[in-house]
Amino acid sequence: MGNLFVRKRRSRVTEQDRAVLQQRDKLRQYQKRLSLGLERERALARQLLRDGKKEKAMLLLKKKRYQEQLLDKTENQISNLERMVQDIEFTQIEMKVLEGLKIGNECLNKMHQVMSIEEVERIIGETQDAVEYQRQIDELLAGSLTEEDEDAILEELNAITQEQLELPEVPSEPLPEKIP
Repeated sequence: MGNLFVRKRRSRVTEQDRAVLQQRDKLRQYQKRLSLGLERERALARQLLRDGKKEKAMLLLKKKRYQEQLLDKTENQISNLERMVQDIEFTQIEMKVLEGLKIGNECLNKMHQVMSIEEVERIIGETQDAVEYQRQIDELLAGSLTEEDEDAILEELNAITQEQLELPEVPSEPLPEKIP
């Protein structure tokens, strides 16, 4: 499963990340060589003790101890390299976020240049005027007029009706009776 993670991770890495990961892989190979050498030296030290060569066994165990310390240092270096790769990846993410913020800020600035505060206030004022005018029309149509308004409207309607109606003259003679 670890190898799958490394393969997936490597597919997203940059050249710099690849270089760091190659160094890590080299350190791991070095670690394996040291581990195998430590096992051989321990077995050799046992053999030397059996053969009665205590000083040589002691010297070999000192060398083994030194190599174990190298192995610990190598593990620390590998941890540092992996941490560095993670830091690089996180920094790249931060840079993308920063670039997104920069683009967004530029876009907002352009929008602000197109639309000034005075223009917005003018549009809002015109909208409020239009809404008020429509409200007045709605009130008129809804019958929210006072009785005086209703009387004035009826008088005006009668005056207009009288102007439009011109009646023909009515004869003054009586009408003839019906013929059977």
